[in-house]
Amino acid sequence: MSWNEQPIHFVDFEGSLGSGILEFGAVTLYRGEVTAARTRLCRPTGRIRSEDTAVHGLDQTTLKAEAPFADEFDYFAGLRTTGPLAAHFAGAENSLIKSVWPYGRAAPDFARPGAGSQEWGPWIDTGALYRQFYPQFAGYGLSELIAAGGLQAELEALAGRHCPEDRRRYHAALYDALAGAVLLIALAREPGLAQLTVPQLLAFSTLDGGKRDALQQGSLF
Repeated sequence: MSWNEQPIHFVDFEGSLGSGILEFGAVTLYRGEVTAARTRLCRPTGRIRSEDTAVHGLDQTTLKAEAPFADEFDYFAGLRTTGPLAAHFAGAENSLIKSVWPYGRAAPDFARPGAGSQEWGPWIDTGALYRQFYPQFAGYGLSELIAAGGLQAELEALAGRHCPEDRRRYHAALYDALAGAVLLIALAREPGLAQLTVPQLLAFSTLDGGKRDALQQGSLF
């Protein structure tokens, strides 16, 4: 079965291990379409550095009345039971979510059909995928890939429908999650890539050759 026939949940977090997750964005993709999107701000669990505020625009005063990210376990664990999680260079998202909840609840291991797992990963990683599939690109940041693929107008249309008006920009969690989702949608338009299975896409999502071989052999996670 093509990976495009499987719901995939693209996730982005703003924040750090020091401040905690300050904002999340989550986008569900199915058959090349955004079928659901959710975001909210979250109370910090530590100090927000001024240099981080300069990037994401979030500060201690603005967020102090928000509910903590830890309240969202049922939501994220529920996503993980229905499809793999995805992120752009997913190491950051994996580290942040595991800093709050080391494990999810029992869910399918999408790298090994028929097996189960309580891990949040393995993740579909658009950063790793684009580095391998499009080695000619000059840069692999979200904004660079959106520009290189001529995808900005598509992203802006989705942001207009789903993002809060004051968070329709890069380094806002839902906007970045939508950008990653648009990159996956673009891959689904490539006939050769659209036919990959979910386990194959997960294997290509690691730049580590040993881990990739282990995933393909069903021995990782």
